[in-house]
Amino acid sequence: MIKLNDIVVKFGDFTALHNINVHVKEGEFFTFLGPSGCGKTTTLRTITGFIEPVSGSVVVKDRDITHVPIEDRNIGIVFQSYALFPTMTVYDNIAFGLKIKKMKKAEIDRKVREIAQKVDLSDEQLKKAVSQLSGGQQQRVAIARALVTGPAIICMDEPLSNLDAKLRVQLRNELKKMQKDFGITTIYVTHDQEEALTLSDRIAVFNKGYIEQIGTPNEVYNHSKTEFVCNFIGDINRLEDEVVEKLVATGAAVDAMKHNYVRLERLHVNVPPQPGQVALRGKVTMREYYGLYIKYYIDLGSQSIKVIEKNDGVRIYEEGQEVEVVIDPRDIMAYAPGEEAEVGA
Repeated sequence: MIKLNDIVVKFGDFTALHNINVHVKEGEFFTFLGPSGCGKTTTLRTITGFIEPVSGSVVVKDRDITHVPIEDRNIGIVFQSYALFPTMTVYDNIAFGLKIKKMKKAEIDRKVREIAQKVDLSDEQLKKAVSQLSGGQQQRVAIARALVTGPAIICMDEPLSNLDAKLRVQLRNELKKMQKDFGITTIYVTHDQEEALTLSDRIAVFNKGYIEQIGTPNEVYNHSKTEFVCNFIGDINRLEDEVVEKLVATGAAVDAMKHNYVRLERLHVNVPPQPGQVALRGKVTMREYYGLYIKYYIDLGSQSIKVIEKNDGVRIYEEGQEVEVVIDPRDIMAYAPGEEAEVGA
């Protein structure tokens, strides 16, 4: 559907993107994830036509659009700020692109009302000025405006970042449902790992103008290809040398020459170790209660390690309590600096 081939973008002497290669499948929800300044928005703007690469090509459905004007690319865009016209009605905001295309009034009306219904905007809201709407409603207007012209692709640049946390979660679910209902190919930009893991079919993790990994949410989380991805996606423990030495002493297949990491939920407290697993003695120093789960900070003597346990309402450990942390060496992700990950089975 969308192919980025060896895309290089420069701003003066600064290289913003280094040979970016991405293939987005038709109907896919594909996310560009990374910290500020990593190149994800620059890549999005290259697809939409706001930025022209110094080399490489943007191909959509086998058509090279690298030098095609923005208005001729058939791509819908939802900006971080929504870029709506605040004094215009919701109806006129949604209809704007259709009027530019010089469609007949009756056809515009039909399309506007049809798309408004699909994104849950009422006839009453269509009459209001955009400035009278809540942030969540404005986001729906921006999506409706992007979809009403029937684009082959929709690109979204951090569309939820201006909303409060509760509304972000609510609209995240709605956004995924809408995308599935429309079946439209979606490119989504975010710095929020949870958002990326929740929404995406696949994720490209950016760092300093390079793509570190492309994969499903499960692949980038559980089989992180590089040390950067491992640290950026979710919370994780880096095992200090003394802990690694304890594991090695038990005969565990752990490489002490590499940086070793393990996810919080892969560790368990006070359960009988299975064959191949190792139990380490420690003491609970702090507990964070989240309801669904509890996060424990456990001092192993040489380092503090974080463990997430499902809250069953029975096995709750107190600060100062001695416990055993059980680890399976196969859950360890190990990296040599500058090299790709070697992920356990």
